[in-house]
Amino acid sequence: MISLDVVWWIVFARLTNHGIGRVIISIFMIAMMAGLITVIVARMSRAGWDRVIPKFAVSAIFIWHFIGLGLLSLIALALIPILLGQKIVRVARNTPSPTTRSVEAPAWNRREFLRFAGAMLPPVFTFSLTGIAMAQLNNIRVRRFVLSILDLPKELDGTTIAQVSDMHVGRFTNGDVLQKMVRMVNEMRADLILLTGDLINDALADLDTGLELTRALEARFGLAIIEGNHDLIENPAEFETRVLASGIPFLLDQSTTVSVRGVPVQLLGLSWTRVQGEGRDAAIASSVRKLLEQRDAAAFPILMAHHPHAFDAAAEAGLPLTLSGHTHGGQLMLNEQLGFGPAMFRYWSGLYTRGRSKLIVSNGVGNWFPLRVNAPAEIVHLTLRRE
Repeated sequence: MISLDVVWWIVFARLTNHGIGRVIISIFMIAMMAGLITVIVARMSRAGWDRVIPKFAVSAIFIWHFIGLGLLSLIALALIPILLGQKIVRVARNTPSPTTRSVEAPAWNRREFLRFAGAMLPPVFTFSLTGIAMAQLNNIRVRRFVLSILDLPKELDGTTIAQVSDMHVGRFTNGDVLQKMVRMVNEMRADLILLTGDLINDALADLDTGLELTRALEARFGLAIIEGNHDLIENPAEFETRVLASGIPFLLDQSTTVSVRGVPVQLLGLSWTRVQGEGRDAAIASSVRKLLEQRDAAAFPILMAHHPHAFDAAAEAGLPLTLSGHTHGGQLMLNEQLGFGPAMFRYWSGLYTRGRSKLIVSNGVGNWFPLRVNAPAEIVHLTLRRE
């Protein structure tokens, strides 16, 4: 990313002949590079002093490096053949290239204005999206589903579940929005509250806050939590040890049974599968099958799995309900079917059904990345109905 910053700094500085344009683009690029290095060094050192950087500035750094640079690089790859073709044509016709005006005496004509405007694209693009992101960071919706479950015990008809996923307590999700989330969940007066992973964004310094928020959630019959991949970034063993010691029901490839109106409901919690690459889905399926060996035939089962691809093995086993997160609803989506969600996952947002089995994938409450497009942050409210 730093290398691309330097390359595009040179490109945009050469694009404009106006001194003020070069000063603006230089300040922007230096700020973006310095900010990125600061965030990386602070995260690697676990010092936490990157927290003094304003949220707007950190959001701009993320948006520029994860979106701006990527889009520019794609555009450049598309333009290279065109520019090379024009160069070849000029050489073949022996036509001299257009001359560039002197830096000392620029002319503010139409062409120079367009070049200046083009050079200003990086800061304008970045700060515009950052403004949108900042407006979104405190927004949470409630997404409601009524699920018809075959053979649901009649005593569980009308059971409600609040699913809180991907809280990501930390860099972008902190302060008032978290208290707002607690109030919204508690106002639901749900029978069960189930947290499906990524309690923290990455830093264990935020774990105590995450645990306090979890303790503040009020369920009528039971609450449980599982881990997600972001929980394990800094120190997996320490995260698991501290959550287990908190007294909050924390399911690591384990199950617990709670009584809802006198009927046993078995919560099966899948640990994060740490296999990477092509073998990940097979490893997830294997973990699900092993976890389901604990299944109690007398209880109504609910699988909590951070990665939604666990649904394949759950459906194969006839499990009626699986709750997942991880995808953030695709984070950046053109519409419901186009975007990072379907490009990366088989299941990315909402309700999926296979035979008698149902999957709910939550967009999540919090953010590791500040901007969402057509994938709003959400708390999921489920009502189970006997089919």
